[in-house]
Amino acid sequence: MEQIRVLIADDHPVFRFGLRALLQAEPGFDVVGEATSGEQAMELAAALEPDIILMDINMPGINGIEATRNILRERPNIGVLIITMFDDDTLFAAVRAGARGYLLKGAEGEETLRAIRAVANGEAIFSPSIAQRLTQFFNTSASTASVPEFPQLTEREREVLTFIAEGYTNTAIAERLTLSPKTVRNHVSNIFSKLQVADRAQAIIRAREAGLGST
Repeated sequence: MEQIRVLIADDHPVFRFGLRALLQAEPGFDVVGEATSGEQAMELAAALEPDIILMDINMPGINGIEATRNILRERPNIGVLIITMFDDDTLFAAVRAGARGYLLKGAEGEETLRAIRAVANGEAIFSPSIAQRLTQFFNTSASTASVPEFPQLTEREREVLTFIAEGYTNTAIAERLTLSPKTVRNHVSNIFSKLQVADRAQAIIRAREAGLGST
């Protein structure tokens, strides 16, 4: 039986170990490499040409979505299965980048193996909760459905980003949204990470380029 050649891209060693052990215990899989960053995933994809990449999203440097987009631009035959903790609208960014599947960490081993096989066969596969999110999105958006600006952000994070673009401080945002300052700080940190910006100024530029916060 021809083996499915798999590259694991995740910056958590324990999670990589678990995936590798799962695949090595199952006939038909060959773990050809492991990456700990988006950049390394891109390098190993070029060098090893795996059939499947199991891609985390939140990694140092280039995140998993950008890495997926860059890899598939050059090697569209590779199947990318996102395996992540993000149970939110990051899904849409992953799909736009070309990922064939979106699985949540914590899925049972058999579900993970089934997802990898499905992606290897050219199918699209999603965790049940993610599939429900997709269904709701298309049902509510109907034929005019369009992916919102910054689909990797949750609705609340886009709301916070809009206030940032309008020049509000974290304290002012907390007051406007009736949130604690700590919660706002967490949202801002997530926004910076997902947009891959270093500070508030860069976030404002990105937001205003997208039409947020303009008057």
